[in-house]
Amino acid sequence: MQQALDYDPEPASCAVESGVASVVPLRDPQQMLERTLAERPARRDLWIFGYASLIWRPEFEAAEQRLARVHGQHRAFRMRSRINRGTPERPGLVCALVPGGSCSGMVYRLEPSRADAELRRLWDREMFSGVYDPKWLQCQTAHGQVTALAFTLSKRSPNYIGELDDDTLIGILRHARGRFGSTLDYLVETAACLRRCGIRDLAIERQVALAQRAGLTA
Repeated sequence: MQQALDYDPEPASCAVESGVASVVPLRDPQQMLERTLAERPARRDLWIFGYASLIWRPEFEAAEQRLARVHGQHRAFRMRSRINRGTPERPGLVCALVPGGSCSGMVYRLEPSRADAELRRLWDREMFSGVYDPKWLQCQTAHGQVTALAFTLSKRSPNYIGELDDDTLIGILRHARGRFGSTLDYLVETAACLRRCGIRDLAIERQVALAQRAGLTA
């Protein structure tokens, strides 16, 4: 069954055959899942940290959710998307959690009886290509600290783009579109979701304002 994915594989693992992108994982997702589960803190609830599309489209049932903040990682609109929000010829962008600074988002506690099944379904969505570095992060909430699984991206990854000048970003927002919509729609939806949650992300707000000044969105 085809998964509704927001993130694309590393460039070397993305090929186009008969006009359809195919994926060959660079790292074994199953081995990474086993290693991640082995590193999970013992006898604790399973929490997931969401920072972008996992907030506005989590696709799993949560027993509880809380606003949370992590330190040492930040949300960045700097991950290439060659399938879902762009194409191999005209890549788009999505958010990633990358080293440095801090990030406000949402943590979700999975119901213990369904935690394993929900995690494996989430793994199929986020880790089908093995592009992320899954990490157990300490998340500060109003009701105490929890340890949550987050899908982070190394700055050494070929999918991490670094800084973009405004003209280049506008070009991507104007033209990049993949099988699940445009990069512009992804950015606007992420910004709106963060606002609804009471989260201020100045970089995301600046990028939306840039799109508005360029006449791309109201």
